[in-house]
Amino acid sequence: MSKGFTLIELVVVIAILAILAAFALPRFAQLSDQAHDASIQGTAGALAAGVALAKTQWVANGQTAATDNVEDFGNGQVDVSAEGWPTSTTADNNSANMTAGRCVQVWQGVLQANAPSVTGATPDYDVTVQADADGNEPGQDCVFTYQLDGEGSTIGYDADTGEVTTVIN
Repeated sequence: MSKGFTLIELVVVIAILAILAAFALPRFAQLSDQAHDASIQGTAGALAAGVALAKTQWVANGQTAATDNVEDFGNGQVDVSAEGWPTSTTADNNSANMTAGRCVQVWQGVLQANAPSVTGATPDYDVTVQADADGNEPGQDCVFTYQLDGEGSTIGYDADTGEVTTVIN
């Protein structure tokens, strides 16, 4: 008596595996997209929380004017505007008119350790500025464009209002 699989049994098993793969591969591709989206949303949430914490510490310190180096927040280098929103880390709190350099400073000062990169040869986010989104406040807003999926999703930061917005593409 011969032991082993017949040719028909092997063909059936291969066909079943092929059918499973045909259904599973598109699902795995979607998981990658979902992971990128979750990463962007998580980073935006962390940025919004950091911005809110900086303002909260500014208020808790009894400040009512633009302040360099908010005491007891992070590494003590975050500067805030007269409204208490982060504007830089280099003693530049006089204006909420952001530049790309100041946007990088806010990102690094508020998010601190293990933040996605915004500088270097291949940053996770590209930093630009654009005219204020709603047109009600003066100055420029920070725009952090996610680079790892090539979809152009963005996180925006308005230093006039402290608002953090997310656009997932």
